[in-house]
Amino acid sequence: MAEPRITLLTKPGCHLCDDARSALHEVLAEPEFAAAELAVDEKNILDDAALTAEYAEEIPVVLLDGRVHTIWRVEPERLRTALRASFP
Repeated sequence: MAEPRITLLTKPGCHLCDDARSALHEVLAEPEFAAAELAVDEKNILDDAALTAEYAEEIPVVLLDGRVHTIWRVEPERLRTALRASFP
């Protein structure tokens, strides 16, 4: 199984996006995940009309392998559980 693709959908000036970014990076820095060198692909929804239309009122959004994992707030333990499940 491939490493999970992690995408953070954001927009400028979003304080919840800043919180989500910090929570993501804190979890990914933990020894269990740091060795995998997982990356977060951050996308500004304002750069993509389709993303803006779909997620304008829901950001930040964390996508795992293209599927919505969480909206608004990252719960570290829920993220850990999902990441663990994505590894063989």
